[in-house]
Amino acid sequence: MPEIPEIQAHAERLTDSFAGRVLTGFRPITFTALKTATPEPDEAYGRPLRRVGRRGKYLLLEFEPVTFVVHLMQGGRLLPDTKLSAKPRGGQARFLFEGDPPALLLTEAGTERRAGVWCVPTAGAFTAPPLDGLGPEAAEIAPDELLVLLGRKNQRIHGFLRDQRSIAGIGRRLANEICHRAGMSPFAMTAKLDLDQAAGLVDAIRSTVDEGLAHERARTDMSSSKDRPSAVHGRTGEPCPVCGDEIRAVEYSGYTVNYCATCQTGGKVLADNTTSRFLR
Repeated sequence: MPEIPEIQAHAERLTDSFAGRVLTGFRPITFTALKTATPEPDEAYGRPLRRVGRRGKYLLLEFEPVTFVVHLMQGGRLLPDTKLSAKPRGGQARFLFEGDPPALLLTEAGTERRAGVWCVPTAGAFTAPPLDGLGPEAAEIAPDELLVLLGRKNQRIHGFLRDQRSIAGIGRRLANEICHRAGMSPFAMTAKLDLDQAAGLVDAIRSTVDEGLAHERARTDMSSSKDRPSAVHGRTGEPCPVCGDEIRAVEYSGYTVNYCATCQTGGKVLADNTTSRFLR
């Protein structure tokens, strides 16, 4: 799933291409695409797009008085649309604009159809669903603030990093990379971490996000997951770029935790199942 670097760079590209363009229509293509319609989408018709912003993993198409909040989910994209096909492949919703290209098309690969659009008041966008439940932006948090959040619930750090209610914008890839860069077990318990460890996590968050942003800003389109920079994520069995040890994995039904035992767990290998006693 796209995370902070991919969503931020994509928002910047869309702003460059569409800011100032007047919205003429919004068309849901599938029944599930429009999640909320209060205020109604047509209140933004005839208004110029201010910019495409970002909050967590969401894109924000900001008009007055309506902001369209878009979540791409795993396989979604929001792309310039020149064909205006009646039944575009994977099409979920279409934003129509004056000028050329005439539209932005929300698509989603696969069959889950979870990508969607929320209409929220621009003046209160961050206090309305789905943005109201998000934690602070991951790349903007300070060590002392992070330490407070870490202590609220004793959980594994990998799960904490992926929980959008804790901090916003991090997913599976960045969680793997952050834990590796911080030299921390992905299953270290949050309530046991101290301020120095919180500071190490902050440094790791910022550096991995910056690295990802540099990669994405050098592109003209959003990268695929296999092309994103990683030291451990998706590299099971390969040598760690820091120490040369084998990258290992703990497999779950929906995702994989990658780590280096030498760099992160003092050489101990984590059991590869969900019921074992994990390294604390």
